[in-house]
Amino acid sequence: MPPDRPGTLTWIAPERDLGGADPIARIGDAPVPLVTRWAIRRPRPVGERLLADVRLVTGQRVVDLFYPLARGSTAAVPGGFGTGKTMLLQQIAKWCDADVIVYVGCGERGNEMAGLLQELPGLEDPRSGRSLMERTVVIANTSNMPVMAREASIYTAITVAEYYRDMGYDTIVIADSISRWAQALREFGSATGELPAEEGYPANLASSLAAFFERAGRVTTLGGRPASTTVIAAVSPPGGDKTEPVTAHAQRFVRCLWSLDRDLAAARHYPAVGWRESFSRDAAVIAAGPDSGADPAWGGRARAMAVLAAADRLEAIVQLVGASALPDRERAVLLAARLIRQAVLQQNALSPNDASCGLAKQAALLDLVLAIYERSLVLIDAGVPVSLLEEVDLSDAVRVRERVGPTNAAGIDAVRDELLARLGKVQ
Repeated sequence: MPPDRPGTLTWIAPERDLGGADPIARIGDAPVPLVTRWAIRRPRPVGERLLADVRLVTGQRVVDLFYPLARGSTAAVPGGFGTGKTMLLQQIAKWCDADVIVYVGCGERGNEMAGLLQELPGLEDPRSGRSLMERTVVIANTSNMPVMAREASIYTAITVAEYYRDMGYDTIVIADSISRWAQALREFGSATGELPAEEGYPANLASSLAAFFERAGRVTTLGGRPASTTVIAAVSPPGGDKTEPVTAHAQRFVRCLWSLDRDLAAARHYPAVGWRESFSRDAAVIAAGPDSGADPAWGGRARAMAVLAAADRLEAIVQLVGASALPDRERAVLLAARLIRQAVLQQNALSPNDASCGLAKQAALLDLVLAIYERSLVLIDAGVPVSLLEEVDLSDAVRVRERVGPTNAAGIDAVRDELLARLGKVQ
């Protein structure tokens, strides 16, 4: 029902075919049609805002394991040209567990939007077995459309998401990208004579971004049901400069940052989410929330991130003196970090077994790598040279993610036991 029209329900239309303008009910004497009109720049009212402590499962391991996002939260995905922003956002649109997906291509290339529209109807919704397109709204604003349409497209997407949120659904807005939306604001400001600020953007750029992200949230609707609107926005910094105004302001207002690394993208590492610049302010909230006990990977997350951080510190030394000059335990850190990158964080978007990954499989892969690392440290402390451990064939740890299905954790556990037995034979 329209949130701005309180009153008593006095009549409901009988069962029959109705058009969008036909009344389906009356509140007092006022008819209520199927079509709802709402100003897109005006947030729809809610009953109460709730703590965003329920995770949104995206199916992308680097996100779900290291930088989790809560339902009703916000995330930015900055990255230069060719780093895989659109691919990552489209994968999240296909595999996340939101009820309704609103995908807006703001100033997007026409061929990418056409590819998305051709692919979505053929994808099967894992929950219903029907077409994923049945619960997806696509707002296509290609780069050859007027700048006024580009400026309005972002607001249209968040308003559509709020409309479904008010029905009690968990919705997600995927915007690609807010940089082109900010460029539209700059063109408007130039045309209307507004005083330009940094790099020609209007002075109210920061407040506009904040107002947009503020419309996300986990709420109790006016009807009393819990629901949420999550926002994930790509940022396209010119020349990959992440200090430019749009990227800098977006980092201030979002809860999660999935920063795409050009070196990882050049190495064909997908998703190219870099662990040096990315963060998740939702991780601690989710860990203390109702989902904390249902996620078997919480214990290994901090350990894996510590290994990656230690390996990054060692890389500078390796480039100077080589890995063979390092102590055995530090060489084991490099081996574990390589396995974490290749077996856990890297994902094949074109593989039916690896395009999406359930939480149980994610935890099993992480446990596999950490078990190999812990066993290596035990062997090194027992006097086994690390050079012998480096000669052990651990390729099954990398290949297993594409051999077993998205929810098959038992198959990974079997490979873990086999590899640990293989390490145990090293003397």
